[in-house]
Amino acid sequence: MSRPPSPARSMTGGRNPWAIAVVVSIATFMEVLDTAIANVSLRHIAGAMAAGYDESTWILTSYLISNAIILPISGWLATTIGRKRFYMICVALFTASSLLCALAPSLMLLITFRVLQGLGGGGLAPSEQTILADIFPPEKHGPAFALYGITVVVAPALGPTLGGWITDTYSWRWIFLINVPVGALSLGLTGLLLHDPQGAARRRPRVDVLGFGLVTLGLGCLEVVLDKGQREDWFASNFIVWFSVIAAVALLALVIRELTHPDPVVDLPLLRDRSFAVCNVVMFATGFLLYSTTQFLPQLLQTSLGYTALDAGLVLTPGGLATMAMMPVAGTLTRRVPPGLLMAAGMAVEAAALWHMSGFDPQISYAHAAWARVYQGLGLPLLFVPITSTAYAGLPPGKSNNASALINLARNVGGSAGISLSQTVLAQRAQFHQARLVGRLTPLEPAYRHALAAFAQQLGGGPQGRARALAHLGSVLHRQAEMLAYIDIFRLLMLAAVVIAPLALLLRRRAGPPP
Repeated sequence: MSRPPSPARSMTGGRNPWAIAVVVSIATFMEVLDTAIANVSLRHIAGAMAAGYDESTWILTSYLISNAIILPISGWLATTIGRKRFYMICVALFTASSLLCALAPSLMLLITFRVLQGLGGGGLAPSEQTILADIFPPEKHGPAFALYGITVVVAPALGPTLGGWITDTYSWRWIFLINVPVGALSLGLTGLLLHDPQGAARRRPRVDVLGFGLVTLGLGCLEVVLDKGQREDWFASNFIVWFSVIAAVALLALVIRELTHPDPVVDLPLLRDRSFAVCNVVMFATGFLLYSTTQFLPQLLQTSLGYTALDAGLVLTPGGLATMAMMPVAGTLTRRVPPGLLMAAGMAVEAAALWHMSGFDPQISYAHAAWARVYQGLGLPLLFVPITSTAYAGLPPGKSNNASALINLARNVGGSAGISLSQTVLAQRAQFHQARLVGRLTPLEPAYRHALAAFAQQLGGGPQGRARALAHLGSVLHRQAEMLAYIDIFRLLMLAAVVIAPLALLLRRRAGPPP
């Protein structure tokens, strides 16, 4: 006997739920795309804004952390003002701030508008997840979240390619301008097709103002520490020490507050469920690995190997295609294979892909780099689909919004931490390798004397040829030190994947929610 639709599922208004799923995926794809589309354009943005490359990474991390700040309260807002209205407000704010980003005259204003863009985009992904969880019965959550997975996994993979083409062909400002027509289309279709259930009464929980203030203060200070730590020499700086203390105290107070508040803004009591907690940890690791590699692989290709922005983006395209092909397979496997086993397998594939990346050298071919991303792309659906489909199973009624907020918060904070930590490792290990290599460039080394003499002869001979040869050898040494630092990053990420993989096996298969 067929199950009658719940009030939540009447959001379809009698229309095909797959049509609703495609419509709400449009804005989410656009939002997640913006977490990665600027990766290959950072050098161009930094040059246009007269800023350093490490400063330009704030464009990425400020977006992720503002996105993370709004996520905890998104469940409360959706419950209070209605899911459709909240979703459309988020799309409108995201679209308007995208236009402001395109027109920004300075780096500080661009970062400010990216914060606004992150606040608007923060409510899109959890809204779509709860809509999908409500309009589809539990037995169809796997295929439904596979469709959603295309937006949040493939978008970061395709973003650098699109961003590189736009940057090389037109201007970096167009990577933000393209959001405007897409946002307008999403607003129109959402207003036309999506319906809030008229018969469902809205519960208006009390606003946990203190909890929201603590999460904003804690995550905001944590982001400042992650972004400016390397530039300020970490804990040698009083500035970093104070912000670290504020972040730690605020987040600790947040945990105590939310575990005792009747209507917490961050529903931490959900983490008492072991399976839901495991899903959040693995999602944090997935964001950590995905966003850091999505930034640093194009950066490596451009700075060390001389790729253009478009060519660097094209290296990631095969990985996006592999992810798209694997998504339906992962959706099907979720119904037949224990989700913990799938997640462990996915993390093992990520570790293997990062091991492949650790074999890079200055002479790698396009195919070698592209295959590394393909291997990574094959593993991502085995992580994302079982995480998002399993996290909602067995939750108490009415907790979908809160659960979605936590899952997306874990992904974004993981991505921000991955980018910041990898940037620090890159700077420190590049200095280490450069100092070690310089120690070998002495007249006592026969290989150094022969190379210097050969380069000097090729570059004209005499004192000028010798000076040019020294400059050339310095450039080669710098590129080799950077390459070794990138290899260290990939090895560190591989170790993280190896550590997380067994944790996924703690996940328990749970029955879906009752009718």
